[in-house]
Amino acid sequence: MSASPSLTDTLPSAQIVAAGQVVSEAPLGAIDAGVPPVRTLRPAVEIYSDSETLMHAAADRIARHARRALGARGRFSIALSGGTTPRRLYELLARPPFGTRIDWSRVDVFWGDERCVPRDHPESNYRMACEALLDRVPIPPENVHRIAGEDEPQQAARAYEQTLRSYFKTAEGPPKRSFDLVLLGMGDDGHTASLFPGTPAVTELQRWVMPTIGPHGMWRITLTPVVIDAATAITFLVAGAAKADRLKEALEREQANLPVQFIRPTHGAVTWMVDAPAASRVRRTR
Repeated sequence: MSASPSLTDTLPSAQIVAAGQVVSEAPLGAIDAGVPPVRTLRPAVEIYSDSETLMHAAADRIARHARRALGARGRFSIALSGGTTPRRLYELLARPPFGTRIDWSRVDVFWGDERCVPRDHPESNYRMACEALLDRVPIPPENVHRIAGEDEPQQAARAYEQTLRSYFKTAEGPPKRSFDLVLLGMGDDGHTASLFPGTPAVTELQRWVMPTIGPHGMWRITLTPVVIDAATAITFLVAGAAKADRLKEALEREQANLPVQFIRPTHGAVTWMVDAPAASRVRRTR
């Protein structure tokens, strides 16, 4: 399936590029070689004709990130997004041609957030990822680092932060480097992971993981920008016309104070991969 975007206009606050091209702080090759990227405030924005094309392109992106990280460091760490948007992406990663391009024995899987429910609950992000992807690929169980959503929220957050600090070998303070890739979505209200508007986790400066209350009063556990911002690459996946107004605001209003706008990488690259319905209200100039 072709992964060519349908639009190639230049935005005032971001840049739309051809599919497969990563316009960011440094090319992927430079990142692999250990060359520190130069920080920029202009993320890459890639617009695809429909959701299916978007998900194929995202699967290819993940496979390429994995190959490069494995070649450079021997491991690939990824933080998965929850919700409904990435399910199709995970299904694609579980089968050829994408899944067979990844050495799953050397992949470490984490989560950007989790609902405070048991692992087999229908609303569990872990359960969704297992059904769509992890139960269908040869990844060792010890490489899957889930958030214990069934535990008391404060305890679960502390435990997951310790898991991350141990993995990234950072006993205290912020990490110098974290994940090779973080997948994020964007809700209708501009939230990402479980960073909801007006909640303390959005502006947290010390903790890597926090409990927070989401819609309908449900407790959640979320990574904070402290650890997300230290990733080598961050990819937002946004699909559907329901996200059009908020995507326009996120890309064009720098002072909108949306949670997605608090993701500001310290050295990595940000790419927005969106479908045409989601991008329908984004201003484009020739």
